[in-house]
Amino acid sequence: MQRFFDLTIASLGLLFLMIPIAFIWLVLIVSGCKPPLFFQKRIGWNGQVFEIIKFRTMTTECDSSGKLLPDEDRITRLGYFLRKTSLDELPSLINVITGHMSLVGPRPLLVEYGPLYTDEEAQRHLVRPGVTGWAQINGRNALSWDEKFKLDIWYVNNQSMKLYFSILWKTVFSVLTRKNISAEGCATMPDLRDERGWDVS
Repeated sequence: MQRFFDLTIASLGLLFLMIPIAFIWLVLIVSGCKPPLFFQKRIGWNGQVFEIIKFRTMTTECDSSGKLLPDEDRITRLGYFLRKTSLDELPSLINVITGHMSLVGPRPLLVEYGPLYTDEEAQRHLVRPGVTGWAQINGRNALSWDEKFKLDIWYVNNQSMKLYFSILWKTVFSVLTRKNISAEGCATMPDLRDERGWDVS
């Protein structure tokens, strides 16, 4: 049932949001943010790797050693607006249609984070990752990583169609209020590898 509603809602969403998506695409190109789409490998259902599709919100500027600058130094004004309004997530509806994602589930994270999960945290991959999720409507990026993971596992163990629609409904209000877009002192979230003592250089 969840897959049926994923396909139906995502397909209708792409159809009705075609003009806003095209407009954002054009604005990104005109503003010099090329290419306008951002592809990044993430860990998905059953640990399978896929490429998430989003609108580009950051530049690819690097320091003298070739390492990417911190997120807060690379995010553009337009990118900040897209993130604040969650409009950067619209292309991810394509991931939902292809089956790599659901509308609701734990957010898909970087492939590099894979070795850092405990056995319990790895259970977040027992379901399709989501465009939104239980953690997103209960604190989003204001939560610590440990808090996020606990909420993700709670969702995996308690998923139902009632919870699915409840999360979708509450996501609408979460987006409208634009709360908890970023963690304190960060443009997005701290790097999990850094938080758990891994060398990210």
